[in-house]
Amino acid sequence: MGNSPNQARRVIVASLIGTSLEWYDFFLYGTAAALVFNKLFFPTFEPLTGTLLAFTTYAVGFVARPLGGIVFGHFGDRVGRKSVLVVTLLLMGIATFLIGLLPGYGAIGVAAPILLVSLRFLQGLGLGGEWGGAVLMSIEHGDRARRGLNASWPQVGVPMGNLLAAAVLGLMSAVLPEDAFLSYGWRIPFLLSGVLVLVGLWIRLRVEESPLFAEVAAGERKARMPLVDVVRAHPRSLFSAIAARVGVDVAFYTFTLFILTYVTDTVGLSRSVGLNAVLIGSALQLVLIPLFGALSDRYGRRPVYLAGVVGAGVWVFAFFPLLDTGSYPVIVLAAVVALVTHAAMYGPQAAFIAELFSTRLRYSGASMGYQLAGVLGGALAPIIALRLLDVFGTTTAISLYVVAALAITAAGLAIAPETRDVDLAEGPGERPAAPVT
Repeated sequence: MGNSPNQARRVIVASLIGTSLEWYDFFLYGTAAALVFNKLFFPTFEPLTGTLLAFTTYAVGFVARPLGGIVFGHFGDRVGRKSVLVVTLLLMGIATFLIGLLPGYGAIGVAAPILLVSLRFLQGLGLGGEWGGAVLMSIEHGDRARRGLNASWPQVGVPMGNLLAAAVLGLMSAVLPEDAFLSYGWRIPFLLSGVLVLVGLWIRLRVEESPLFAEVAAGERKARMPLVDVVRAHPRSLFSAIAARVGVDVAFYTFTLFILTYVTDTVGLSRSVGLNAVLIGSALQLVLIPLFGALSDRYGRRPVYLAGVVGAGVWVFAFFPLLDTGSYPVIVLAAVVALVTHAAMYGPQAAFIAELFSTRLRYSGASMGYQLAGVLGGALAPIIALRLLDVFGTTTAISLYVVAALAITAAGLAIAPETRDVDLAEGPGERPAAPVT
């Protein structure tokens, strides 16, 4: 049966591996934007402007994610979860592979950054559809009492992908001279994605469709226009999902991406220091995210989530002074504690957002809530952080920005019901929607 323990475990493994590969691709771009793309694709600008432009191309992926959530969420609610997940993995892998083949500005001029932005857009489309499907497959196949834990495994794909991207780029950077790394070393991790995607596809094709979606399809209860019905049936849930994620994203990209630029350009240390600190923190998250997901099964989604919000809001004021010490162990400590607070938010997040919507609208609702918040949070966080540092000359401005975003997340949690025990078929109170087919 589709919901047997063996099938549930297979789905979780497939979701974890597939999501890890997708995030490997996505983070690979982010890390390269911080370290390489400003020199290769925007070499005619002074360093700060070049880095800002590189991060702007990085943000394009976030802008594309809601569109991916709309398109793939529609088909996920209309056609099924499994087929969409195969397509998103292919799209992401091909785009990443082609980035590894791109010539730089010196070879083809302005066409280089244009092609870079186009491929980044395709990456964003793929990731926009990936997250919702991976989480839904995990939560809809598994035991009701373990939904927080099951849904947290695709979340583990984020630090795993980040870990893999930082490790591979860090290895290339460590073993190659600067000129060789900028010439071809950075391309190897992107080209490696083509091989990894084949592995992910083989695993993903072996899982069965979600049993809850199969029930909806069999009962001819599929939504005609899922996105429209989400807005009509779950307006409060959609707003809560967006708000609950914004602060998590801002904190995460400050802790894992902006740190790379700050440690290198402001503190004046080797790029490997920031990479290694993120690497160690991400490794710890592999354990912490499912732990906090399991705790949310016991104590509820909101209490665990809120503990992480408070922790991140306090720690961000210690984060930058610790980086300023220039001490490698202290910088690692700063990153590790920061990512512990993030794990407390991220562990219950997937189950919390998915449980806000009914089965027939869950792919569209969860994807839109998650991905729209990504534009407001993660896409802008590195750009705003750089600008705040440039204008005010102090990291206190960045810390206050993170706290303001976390306050929005706390508000999103406050207006939502506790979702741990809701019936997945209906969600927490669905308003009457448009006719279904």
